[in-house]
Amino acid sequence: MASIKDVAAEAGVSVATVSRVLNDHPSVSAEARARVLAAVERLGYRPNAVARSLRTDQTHTLGLVISDVMNPYFTELARSVEEEARALGYSVIIGNADERPDLQDHHVRNLLDRRIDGLLVSPTDGGSPLMLDAVRAGTPMVFVDRWIPGVDVPVVRADGRTAVRDLVAHLHGLGHRRLAIIAGPAATTTGRERVEAFREALGSYGLELPDVYIGQGDFQAESGRRVTEGFLDLPEPPEVVFAADNLMALGALDAVRARGLRIPDDIALAAFDDIRWFVHTDPPITAVAQPTGELGRAAVRALVDRIEGRPGESVTLPARLVVRRSCGANPTSVQRSTS
Repeated sequence: MASIKDVAAEAGVSVATVSRVLNDHPSVSAEARARVLAAVERLGYRPNAVARSLRTDQTHTLGLVISDVMNPYFTELARSVEEEARALGYSVIIGNADERPDLQDHHVRNLLDRRIDGLLVSPTDGGSPLMLDAVRAGTPMVFVDRWIPGVDVPVVRADGRTAVRDLVAHLHGLGHRRLAIIAGPAATTTGRERVEAFREALGSYGLELPDVYIGQGDFQAESGRRVTEGFLDLPEPPEVVFAADNLMALGALDAVRARGLRIPDDIALAAFDDIRWFVHTDPPITAVAQPTGELGRAAVRALVDRIEGRPGESVTLPARLVVRRSCGANPTSVQRSTS
């Protein structure tokens, strides 16, 4: 393996000149820079990233802590983060919190120990002292999808309120009046926000959201199955189940099928977070779609801005309703609303 001394000898310059070229120092002439870069290419030289980080106090590495790597939404988010980071010259180390605050803090601690340049987090709860300490210590950080209220950190997220209003309007237009929700954890901002948006949208049509039509889930499929079974056991079951994330929607689908019921003939189903699988279910599932790829890319850009001394800005992007057949839509509405 070629060394920096080999590159210097090949280019006919000093080791210090090679180092300045590799660190993009402006004092090197264009002619010397060209010779060094050509030598690097010929010899296949790769700088020692660890040694460089000790000199520059930068590792060109970002940390990403996501809530659940098994959730297709977060898988797609992680992919877009990695792609954008790579385009900007950064690598990404990913930690999976599995919706557990203790695992979240474990990954945050490990990433900080690895001297990452900045941290992207989708918090599993709103009270991690470790993250608060990291922010106070000056660690560049951006919250993505979820956030911790009151913490002065840029937030990159989707606003689903308009899409949820569109969903309720769609359901109301189809004649549905008894609407229930499988909520996410109340400790998360998205868990609370989606219930509030659903309740407000129902209220605009003079409909209430009774407590028996609010089931507490945890963004996992098993909770969606359990809550839906409870809804189906009610003396007056809901006409529609709205799952506040895609995995809980799949659990709800399992519960309905286990009872021998049909969607949408016996009960309608809708979800927050559209995923590719939903077009392959029978019937395809109506969902609120977030601009996941755009969120990941925007989060990386905001974090790199903070790392490089620029003010990283919060970004809010709109979600949209994708109508399919799981709520009883006719083919005309599906054709018009599905992209």
